[in-house]
Amino acid sequence: MSLASAWYRNARWLKLLRPLSALVERVSRKRFSSRFEASAENQLPVPVIIVGNISVGGTGKTPLTIALIELLRRHGWTPGVISRGYGAKPACYPWPVTSSTSAREGGDEPCLIVRRTGVPLYIDPNRVAAARELLQHHACDVLISDDGLQHYALPRTVEIAVIDGARGLGNGRCLPEGPLREPPERLQLVDLVVVNGPLSPTARKQLTDLRLPWCPMNLEAGKLYPLAGGDAITADTWPLERRVDAVAGIGNPARFFQTLRELGFDPIEHPMADHANLNEDALSFGSGLPLIMTEKDAVKCSQFDLANGWALRVDAQLDAHVEQTLLTRLTSRSAQPTGHKDGSETA
Repeated sequence: MSLASAWYRNARWLKLLRPLSALVERVSRKRFSSRFEASAENQLPVPVIIVGNISVGGTGKTPLTIALIELLRRHGWTPGVISRGYGAKPACYPWPVTSSTSAREGGDEPCLIVRRTGVPLYIDPNRVAAARELLQHHACDVLISDDGLQHYALPRTVEIAVIDGARGLGNGRCLPEGPLREPPERLQLVDLVVVNGPLSPTARKQLTDLRLPWCPMNLEAGKLYPLAGGDAITADTWPLERRVDAVAGIGNPARFFQTLRELGFDPIEHPMADHANLNEDALSFGSGLPLIMTEKDAVKCSQFDLANGWALRVDAQLDAHVEQTLLTRLTSRSAQPTGHKDGSETA
């Protein structure tokens, strides 16, 4: 049993790791209790929206970031995005990610965000440095930090924490006994808790015990895009056989495979580690079947010869309360953007 699997099965042997977990929890509590003091010297001239989580692994931050970019643009804002750029190997930092940046250079998630939205995006483990560099070159009036909830040097106007509805907070313990970077009570300090997908009974109980209000988010499957180029198609008009090889190098591959089944496919599952490095050999399964992968994996495969390869696009559908709360928080904290449209402020 892997460590990640043990977290979500609440394996008994994890108690052996409790002394280390208690140390992580104590340090993290000290850090987030002084978070505003720590960021005072790094003030930025525009509001900052943090999209993050308190657990390791994917929860749906990137689809939410894309949805927020589109939401803000509809209301007259000009967003930019900053990111650590996990796994990226640029020539230097801060580094701009453009539509032509390779996933190796810019990271898979930043490349996906830019290719989907065209947003200005800079990566740097130092998010403040990324923000300042971006603002020097682009006239943005709000920044979204893709991840960075625990990067307390970065000032924040709005904090949004994303939870995987199926997995919840695992066993509720901090690393290494559990999957949490910070104790569950950290969620009581954020502005919005967004739950990705239906809540499992365990996850619902965790949120209830924390007396935590939350907003639902669902990932809606869109069109399938051929990796070799050409027109996108819907699952309903899929012309090939439904038995497919399915690749998912994301935090929760099972969610992707289930989505394919709901679309009428019969996937042969090939789960990969989150942010896994892909090559043509790793994607040669010898079956001769069509290959469908996530968008995040697809950005790493643009130079591969995958004539029968496809990427499935997903879009985050947000509850109306997310939009209302976000815009209210931005405007109520003296964060009026340049060119803000009349009537975009919510009551």
